[in-house]
Amino acid sequence: MPPDRIITLARTTLETTLWLSAPVLGVTLVIGLITSVLQTMTSIQEQSLSSVPRFIAVGSTAFIMMPWFLKKLSYFAVQLLADFHPYLR
Repeated sequence: MPPDRIITLARTTLETTLWLSAPVLGVTLVIGLITSVLQTMTSIQEQSLSSVPRFIAVGSTAFIMMPWFLKKLSYFAVQLLADFHPYLR
């Protein structure tokens, strides 16, 4: 397989991975920042107070964004498998 095909495949794969992980990571970042600020303001340093909201936010975001995730991932898979012959060389 020529190097340009490998680079294109790797770039497309990493781009799709970035698009799929960005919403969850963004929500986790915002919730973690808000939780840290609230913990600092109230001087409560309980470990579960920082973890539980993030878990709930990640689960909610993944559940809400699931149709978009599946659409994006299925588009990637169809594009990859529709013209798979050049990757076999």
